Amino acid sequence: MSLLEVEGLNSYYGDSHILFDVGMRVEENEVVALLGRNGAGKSTTLKSLMGVVRPRSGSVRLGGVEMVGRKSHAVARAGMQLVHEERRIFGSLNVEENLVLAGLTAPDRWPLERVYEMFPRLKERRTSRGTDLSGGEQQMLAIGRALIRAPRIVLLDEPFEGLAPVIVHDLVQACRTLADAGQTIVLVEQNLAATLALADRVYIINNGHIAHESTAAELRAQPEILHRYLGV
Repeated sequence: MSLLEVEGLNSYYGDSHILFDVGMRVEENEVVALLGRNGAGKSTTLKSLMGVVRPRSGSVRLGGVEMVGRKSHAVARAGMQLVHEERRIFGSLNVEENLVLAGLTAPDRWPLERVYEMFPRLKERRTSRGTDLSGGEQQMLAIGRALIRAPRIVLLDEPFEGLAPVIVHDLVQACRTLADAGQTIVLVEQNLAATLALADRVYIINNGHIAHESTAAELRAQPEILHRYLGV
């Protein structure tokens, strides 16, 4: 049994059919990337896994337990965390308050020092309000808030978007450290080089359908597939 098993997922925005029978699996301690053009359905897939978007049909099983139909806070309590593209930190709270608040309802949680060890910059900025942080610091905080809940699986939606290359490098290193420590990750990201360096396996989604599945190494060796579905 895979840690995450997704079958026949169909999701809509109003009357618009966005995901068509999406299926994927994620093993324990694996990093899986979801690639595709803008509007292909990547973020909708993550939101459907998390219960932010309610699938009309299909199955999402986490550790063999069905998640479809549960509210997103119940999915979070079961061990899944989504780091939204827009980060959604509390701007009026400082770094440490954001982290402590995120951990309050967690069945298990990381100590603060473990988050600070992962992101030393957050420790330096722990008394700074969310609105006073740079984009990269806000992204570190958004990921730290997810990690403090000791999740079984983390969903990262465009974590490197719009950030300076040096910050992207630091975040990629942090994700690599997490992966090496056994953290299961599903990654949606436009930065192809960073994604293929991190991922074990890759799914490509095209117009709401899963169009390709392979290991990251196989995909790197097949540039024609990247060109066909991603235009690179």
